[in-house]
Amino acid sequence: MTAITGKIGITKRPGELGIHSMDAFNMVVPNLTEAEKFYRAFGLDVREEGDGLGLYTFGSGHRWATLSEGRRKKLNFISFGLFEEDFDAMKERVEADGVKLLDAPRGFDSNGMWFHDPNGVLIEIKAAGKSSPSGKVDFLTTSVAPGQMGSMQRSKAPQIRPRRLAHILVFTPDVLESIRFYSRVLGLRLSDQSGDGICFMHGIHGSDHHLVAFAKSPAPGLHHCSWDVGGINEIGLGAMQMADNGFSEGWGLGRHVLGSNYFHYVKDPWGSYSEYSADIDYIPLTQDWEAGDYPAEDSIYLWGPDIPGDFVHNYEADG
Repeated sequence: MTAITGKIGITKRPGELGIHSMDAFNMVVPNLTEAEKFYRAFGLDVREEGDGLGLYTFGSGHRWATLSEGRRKKLNFISFGLFEEDFDAMKERVEADGVKLLDAPRGFDSNGMWFHDPNGVLIEIKAAGKSSPSGKVDFLTTSVAPGQMGSMQRSKAPQIRPRRLAHILVFTPDVLESIRFYSRVLGLRLSDQSGDGICFMHGIHGSDHHLVAFAKSPAPGLHHCSWDVGGINEIGLGAMQMADNGFSEGWGLGRHVLGSNYFHYVKDPWGSYSEYSADIDYIPLTQDWEAGDYPAEDSIYLWGPDIPGDFVHNYEADG
């Protein structure tokens, strides 16, 4: 795990129940060979695991995502982590809400609990170590003294390797119902929203501005997965790295409003995106964030190029 700035102290919000991390996700893709090429170019440690792929970041043993092969691209499930001592209480809360518990999907071993959210997204909650940061991660921006070269030859540029999975954005038919459900059942809290079009939610035990976000669409699906890098230069180098490997379509460089992170999105072969992200806002476990509701023009980006016409298109809803 990346070195984290800040003091080591309380790691859990006392007296409150909620998940602490967006632990992993699983996606079905039509072609694992193409997926391996894309995510290796992106800078991830891609490992063959059984009939699928595992996505890791270099230097970490945490598996951030798994990929399976199927007829068409589909967000299969999201896995959330919570403290082991909270598992039984969380199970009681889930059942008390009338949620039907399910068996784990075929081929996935799990000691967690499984269920669908109100909009059909399959969820796992399991006892796991906290993979979300417990403080704001380092943001690297440096200059040099007069008389020194501040850049480098492009031929000597390092490969950009993300440090961790930061968040995912999920399409949902009902953003407001997602806010209610994920607050009431999983213990997430609303960070910010733009009406019923998009919302961002964080964990109560200290997390980035959002672990998961929801955007309105006729059907569930994955819009993007976001990966943390060290600074703006790393974002730019990552974008060039992907273009050099044939993946030039996307959006960036820019800076978001809600979350404040710098970004560049790269479109994958199936219409979703992987985001290089740096310097996202952080919400400590000791702070109650005041959520805002912003108009559309103040909710997406502070600066950057125009948004591509199909940027918010849900290709999983195409049938």
